[in-house]
Amino acid sequence: MPSKAKIQGGLDSWTVLLYICLITFGWFNIFAAVYDIGGTKQMFAFSLNSTRQLIWIATSVLLIIIILALDYRFYDTYAYLFFLAILFLLLFVLVVAKEVNGNRSWIEIGAFKLQPSEFAKLVTALALAKYLSSPLARQNSREHYMFLGAILGLPTLFILLQGDAGSAMVFGAFILVLYREGLFPSWLLFGGILMAILFVLSLAVSNLMFLVIPLLIIALVLILQSQGNPRIITYILIATVGLIFYIFSAKYIFTNVLKKHQKERILVLIDEDVDPYAKDVRYNLKQSLIAIGSGGMAGKGFLEGTQTKLKYVPEQSTDFIFCTIGEEYGWLGSMGLIWAYMLLFARLITLAERQNDKFARIYGYSVASILFFHFAVNISMTVGLFPVVGIPLPYISYGGSSLWAFTILLFIFLKLDAHREQQMVRK
Repeated sequence: MPSKAKIQGGLDSWTVLLYICLITFGWFNIFAAVYDIGGTKQMFAFSLNSTRQLIWIATSVLLIIIILALDYRFYDTYAYLFFLAILFLLLFVLVVAKEVNGNRSWIEIGAFKLQPSEFAKLVTALALAKYLSSPLARQNSREHYMFLGAILGLPTLFILLQGDAGSAMVFGAFILVLYREGLFPSWLLFGGILMAILFVLSLAVSNLMFLVIPLLIIALVLILQSQGNPRIITYILIATVGLIFYIFSAKYIFTNVLKKHQKERILVLIDEDVDPYAKDVRYNLKQSLIAIGSGGMAGKGFLEGTQTKLKYVPEQSTDFIFCTIGEEYGWLGSMGLIWAYMLLFARLITLAERQNDKFARIYGYSVASILFFHFAVNISMTVGLFPVVGIPLPYISYGGSSLWAFTILLFIFLKLDAHREQQMVRK
């Protein structure tokens, strides 16, 4: 569907500039991560991730051209069709994909590999924006919550069945979108964060009474401040009993529900006695911290990272790309990258808030939430603040599927923003 109207005011230049800076910086770090210090490989051999990433970047430019050529209403009109197509593709992967490291996430066509779960995030963002901007979403009915649950739950379920818990976690980012739209109460958002913290503390603390006693004191203070309101007191007592039960159940859940590799990823955060060289337990994290720490304030310089060159950190051009940045560019380079992301998120939120159409605003917040979730989790796991999961750093990590998906995700929003004066107003 060709665009019938020219872009009004053009694409947001700051966001485009940040995109170009991130993918360029990302390519140089992928090149550094795979650079052969012994010179046994050609610098631009096709077998190198850096060479393949150049191809992904070039094809991303073609995708951008296609996105900008299409009518801005195309994405709203066919959002549900895209959603049904990605659900079919996720199911298709379960049938035909080979299992690799416990995951069945990739479609292989010769040397070409595609990961549908990366595209499921952007398609879900479109479907969610389409639904929440429709009149049906304004009806507080059972059908409303069932439809909302299907949009967010079905792709998450199918990705979990593939064994890719990391990608499935990303769908939790849509909670921020629902919160912005007033569909997710504050107490539930902060309650979920509290539950996660209590789960980790319950595993780390030897005597659980150190958690229970402060909880009882807080409950007592809240009861005293309730001015004898029986309804509030009842809620406080139910919440307190539930949290205490949850604290004592955490170790049972950890032992009997989680899989072995999931347990190991949590243990490396709370148990220093875990064998530091055990495969897939603490080794990756230990080497990542060594690489980042060795960079110091200003880093060792481009292609000068010894941890990087000697291949101590596995998946160094993908999940652990940030340790290459920390080693070669130091604290200053790492903070520079973090600030670049902060500027991108701030800009995306600003653009989302200035939209005239509810569909564009919700989609814009979805873009910001997905990118922020990837950014926060990837860097946190690299420095030992979060369990190690397979989540790439947007526009920086190697990967064709992720780069394509992040590029499409961003430029659809920029296309919508460029036509904001023409948008149908849906508040």
